[in-house]
Amino acid sequence: MNRWFALAVVLLFPALTKSEDSADIIYHGGDIVTIDDTRPMAEALAVKDGKIQAVGAKADVLKLKGASTKVVDLGGRTLLPSFIDAHSHYINSLLVANQCKLYAPPAGPGKDVPSIVAELKKFAAARKIPRGEMIIGYGYDENVMPGGRHLNRDDLDAAFPENPVRVDHVSMHGTVLNSLALKKYGISAETKTPPGGVIVRKPGTNEPYGLIMETAFLPVITQVTPMTPEQEIEWTKAGQMLYAEAGITTAHEGATHLSQIQTIRRAAEAGVHLIDVIAYPFITDVDAVIEEVPVSQWGKYQNRFKIGGVKITADGSPQGRTAFFTTSYLLGGPGGEPFWTGELTFPQDTLNAMVKKVYDLGVPLNIHANGDAAIDAIIRAHEHAAKDDLEKDRRTTLIHAQFTRKDQISKYVKYNLHLSYYTLHTYYFAEAHIANRGERQAMNISPMRDSIDAGIHPTNHTDFVVVPLDQLFMLWSAVNRVSRAGAEIGPDQRITPLEGLKTMTLWAAEQYGEQATKGSLEVGKLADLLILDKNPLTVAPMSIKDIRIIETIKEGKAIYQRSE
Repeated sequence: MNRWFALAVVLLFPALTKSEDSADIIYHGGDIVTIDDTRPMAEALAVKDGKIQAVGAKADVLKLKGASTKVVDLGGRTLLPSFIDAHSHYINSLLVANQCKLYAPPAGPGKDVPSIVAELKKFAAARKIPRGEMIIGYGYDENVMPGGRHLNRDDLDAAFPENPVRVDHVSMHGTVLNSLALKKYGISAETKTPPGGVIVRKPGTNEPYGLIMETAFLPVITQVTPMTPEQEIEWTKAGQMLYAEAGITTAHEGATHLSQIQTIRRAAEAGVHLIDVIAYPFITDVDAVIEEVPVSQWGKYQNRFKIGGVKITADGSPQGRTAFFTTSYLLGGPGGEPFWTGELTFPQDTLNAMVKKVYDLGVPLNIHANGDAAIDAIIRAHEHAAKDDLEKDRRTTLIHAQFTRKDQISKYVKYNLHLSYYTLHTYYFAEAHIANRGERQAMNISPMRDSIDAGIHPTNHTDFVVVPLDQLFMLWSAVNRVSRAGAEIGPDQRITPLEGLKTMTLWAAEQYGEQATKGSLEVGKLADLLILDKNPLTVAPMSIKDIRIIETIKEGKAIYQRSE
């Protein structure tokens, strides 16, 4: 009888007798949110060799316990897939540790010009920045400046007469420069404003007053001081930890120049990547990038890095008043231009040719557009470039698409265009949008509800460093749509917490074509996991932003653990 019983155990539960089949880790004792509609919740999850081995009832999963299996009791905490970054500027995470944070409150100290200058002085003193060395700040938002008093060249000259100073705009589409910085970048009264660019002039003169944006900003961002080999390693570790602390195990580099591709590749080849990084070379650098990394190598991770496709920018930012609209801004342009609608970054013919080039390469396209006129231009460019098969899914993703009109959503569906929205604007910039665009249009920014109801799987993103990496605050913004001033911003576009989680897990995996390996807790997928102190699906919606990340796990290994 005992012999037959033993045989039955071997046949029914082979994992009990084969150590090679036992799990490396088993999680139980808390809510396990799978993001898998066929099994929304589970009692336990097993991991083996960096992949999910089993998901289901605790009694069943525990059958995979072997002598060396680590069993983790969640203690009432929540396990779910780690977050996938749908759009940010990863390369900036390597740099911001050496820059001065100037976000407006509550994200930073930049409430007015004196506070910005004071913070820059404090930063320069703490770093002991010598005379003649560049001082860089980021996150400047003129929309919150009291009385419309904007930062300008004279403010920075008075405070820093011996240092070039660059204060990057919160949109990442421009900067404010003092006189030494303007000289460094070759911008003067003789510099003509390029098409698609903005150079604000000092009233009554042709002298640049500090603020430059869009194509006028490109010569600035392409002049990057090379990192030393040691800096590449150390800054990569620090930058990736910012993502890990935010619960992200796949990061996006949203407009990459060749030198930045080279930096990321070298760090990846050195084996220091904690997370996966996907880069999208900017359209102007594509030919140079292809010479170094042939298209045949794109789309494949090597040492946790891959080139995912190409990035094109069609317009600017709505809070910077450089996004392109079909109607005029209520407050005029960034330099006071009347009847200002913004403009395309590239003329329509050029945009058409750029999109056609990417489609001919057969790689995914990420294309930035904020204003409704820019979105119209992208649709026209798609119709031009894809006229032989308009409805083929080329994995083209509109990045931001904030001021999408209802009639444009049907075109997204018809043409299989993907969407990555930016609901954090409902908090950080809603008041600026109301002032610039009017309440009716501002209330419809990032229309998640309409898009999901139309059958689209939109993603959500932070656009870091435009706003901080805070995925739970991003989720909170999509669910609640409440502004910095406490106003409801388009409550009819709110989505559920589960839909919000999908925009940053499974649907983000779909955006990258990685849904077979990431985005939900299913057998065979990577064990990219996240432990939270509370369940976003069960807490009060307004409390979602207060949830803490306890642990971030990449392929079964903890890469971040919150210190108690």
